[in-house]
Formats: sequence, structure tokens, C-alpha cells
Amino acid sequence: MKFMAMTAVALTMTGAAQAADFKVTSADFADGTVHEAQFANGFGCSGGNISPGITWSGAPEGTKSFVVTMYDKDAPTGSGFWHWVVVDIPADSTALPAGAGGDATRLPKGARMSANDASQPTFLGACPPVGQIHDYTITVKALKVNKLPVPANATAALIGYMSNINVLATATISAKGSQ
Repeated sequence: MKFMAMTAVALTMTGAAQAADFKVTSADFADGTVHEAQFANGFGCSGGNISPGITWSGAPEGTKSFVVTMYDKDAPTGSGFWHWVVVDIPADSTALPAGAGGDATRLPKGARMSANDASQPTFLGACPPVGQIHDYTITVKALKVNKLPVPANATAALIGYMSNINVLATATISAKGSQ
């Protein structure tokens, strides 16, 4: 019994160490600022509406797929705003190129975009109200399932729930945006 408990602790610690190595980077967010290219072209903004390039590394052993999201916790909705949701990214993927959020053919084979909070299966750039600074967070989750068991029209909240119960590790990067 003691051996089994020690083995469980060792396995948990190994997973935690692997999870600690999981990192996400973005040249577009590197200076901590959301740039004009990542701002929406609409909703009162006039940016390029180009999704940022994202790279990740150090996914834990057992990763079978990834989910990538971009979220604005400061949006004046009472619940934040999901700008981008990509699911079913294959485990051998380590990046999404800049602009992939507007062109699904640039996503890894098998990956798909789900609806953002404007009900569009695409990237919708930042657009904070004038005079406000918002925090935009890109999250990459390494999952223990090949595909999330969610319908094509799943909300970001449902994807968040299903990915959280299947997560092995999470990595985030944030940048501030204002206009």
C-alpha cells in the first residue's frame, strides 16, 4: 500500500514537472502590447484583425491535442469576451501562424475554429472601449484526448469546460491593448 502511494506521488510530481516546462510565446505579444494588426476592423476599431502568431513547447507526455483561445477578461459584458477558439489541434503541432484565425486553411490539419463571442468561427481582434486598457490572454491547453467531444457550434464556455476536464497542462501569455 505504501509503495502504491509513493508511486502515485512520484507520477504526480513527474507530471507537474512536465507541465511546468509547457510554455507559449508570441512575437506579436512579446512586448506585452496588442498591436494595431491584432485589433478588430469593426466594432469601432480599425485594425488589421490578424490573429497573432503563437508558438508553444514543452507539452507533457501523453498530450493528444491542443486548444488555443484568446480571451479579454476586461470586456464590458459581465463575463469577458472570447475572441478566438481553436480546438482539435493535433499533438504534433507547435504553432499557429499569424493570420490563421482568418484563414482556416492555415490551421494544422484536423484543427477547427469554434465560435467566438460574436458567434463567428473566426478570430475577432481586440477592440477595447476608448480610454480603457484591456488584458488579452492567449491560452494553450495540452489535452489528454484527440478531439474534444463538443458539437461544431459549441460555445467557448462549453469548450472551456470540456478542455478543463481533459487538461494535462496550461500555458498563457498576455498583452495589454487600448485605443
